[in-house]
Amino acid sequence: MAIENLHKFLSDYFLANQCELLDNENGKVTIQLTDKMDELIMNRPFYWHYIKQIGQQGQPMKITFITNPDRQNEQGEWVHFGSPRLHQIFRTLSKQGKITRQYEQSGSVYRQPLIPWLVLNIKISYQGKHKKDELLSYGLQLINGTLVSPMMEKLSKLNLQPVIPDYCYTISPLIHNKSAYQRMIRYVQDYLRTKDYTWAKESWDHLYAEGKLLEHFYKEDQADKEKQNQLQQALSEIESRFRPRISIDIINGGLFYLSQESSNVVRSSS
Repeated sequence: MAIENLHKFLSDYFLANQCELLDNENGKVTIQLTDKMDELIMNRPFYWHYIKQIGQQGQPMKITFITNPDRQNEQGEWVHFGSPRLHQIFRTLSKQGKITRQYEQSGSVYRQPLIPWLVLNIKISYQGKHKKDELLSYGLQLINGTLVSPMMEKLSKLNLQPVIPDYCYTISPLIHNKSAYQRMIRYVQDYLRTKDYTWAKESWDHLYAEGKLLEHFYKEDQADKEKQNQLQQALSEIESRFRPRISIDIINGGLFYLSQESSNVVRSSS
């Protein structure tokens, strides 16, 4: 997966959780955590319990993540697909809730419509001889069907809150959520059809070679029922490990109501 995609995901994730990015360039980002995010990811339950008991203001930590392999020896935490830290962040997304509803805080003093967007953040997992994850973020406008990617990058620049602002009202969608969801999944499937699947052939070849090796190893024991059961179990295990497959998981998503101006900017910059 491209480095920029993972780096962008981390930046968008912490911005969406009201953290400040103190430094952010070339695959290295330093983040000032909020109290809430420090509690979620820094594993300091005793500290925060103590602070709350004495009624004092806590001191959330700063943390530096590195996604650029050329910089992984610099000071900071090296984060990559499959790393414990990234899995921890995925788990926090589940804890925080998979579905949200957010409204742009436009600050308008006149009546203003807000346009609905369905947003999905998706993880694609490629599994076979090797494993790889890819993160995608899509937004589909529920009035005219415009599809935008990467959506979270664009939303991170807006002031979004779970409460509709004064003087604003929402426009009823013309495209139902179920239909929009199905369109987005079809788009992901179309995207997957454009990928190079050399890795899948290599996985099948490796699976076949491992199977032949096992069968040769047990060749002299064809009459031994216990040995044949062991062979079948071993063949099943290597198939589970090396059979190429792709899974699509929804990390989270929600309805986002944006002003006409922001909707135009999001659409034009996609």
